[in-house]
Amino acid sequence: MKKKLLKYILMGITVAIGIILLGSRKEHKKKLPIPRDYADIVLDGTLRAVTEYNSVSYHIKGDTIEGFDYALLHAFAHAKGLKLEITPEMSYEKRLQGIVEGKYDLLATGTLVNSQSKDSLLFTQTLMLSKQVLVQRKKKTETDSLYIDNQLELAHKTLHVIKDSPALLRIHNLMEEIADTIYIKQIELYGTEQLLAMVAEGDIDYAVCDENIARSVLADFPNLDIKTNISFTQFYAWGVSKHAPVLLDSLNTWLDSYLKTKEYQKLYKEYFH
Repeated sequence: MKKKLLKYILMGITVAIGIILLGSRKEHKKKLPIPRDYADIVLDGTLRAVTEYNSVSYHIKGDTIEGFDYALLHAFAHAKGLKLEITPEMSYEKRLQGIVEGKYDLLATGTLVNSQSKDSLLFTQTLMLSKQVLVQRKKKTETDSLYIDNQLELAHKTLHVIKDSPALLRIHNLMEEIADTIYIKQIELYGTEQLLAMVAEGDIDYAVCDENIARSVLADFPNLDIKTNISFTQFYAWGVSKHAPVLLDSLNTWLDSYLKTKEYQKLYKEYFH
């Protein structure tokens, strides 16, 4: 009788532990963020955006925050009566993950639209055109063996790129086109502008980055050269979760009107002309 009683007590304890664990898992799941669409954002009153800290998207100048994407975000939020919560994030992988998991509502930095990025995001209409360029030091002499004039000379060279950058797909395609190996080193701890500084200082020889960002800081690195293209001109846009089609529609409807205004033309010329 005592053995049976002990058996039932142990069974009861096991069931109780199971219920507690199941409840804690459910509670944990409840706390995880989920992608929000426009109605949820309006109800909350706050738009959560993630961007990259660079001289084009979002940066501090003196005691103010500036940037093309920063200004555009504020114009959209103001038009919709929303508060804005902006998180600067250097890692492309973490920006993308944050959108997919619902930590952020909007990826508000110029993101390359290609087959790879379309697998994870819905993109707004095109906000800018740009291309991937090779960042290297200028020729020291006419016979400078380090200088690369064309894509064929990339064979057996090591290119540094931001970890999980959309440029990776282009480099892999380029290997197929030149029928040779290009070595790739992904950098996790730094952003695009830090890569340019590393090339300028001679810490690395080659990097690949977006032309718009490279051109915006080129005056700070007079020994750099970005004349060799890695890609053709491509489309760049903002991205939202695939679970947020109404947010995408709201953004596109607003952009249709705003991109025609003098305010936008002035903003665009400030950063891209």
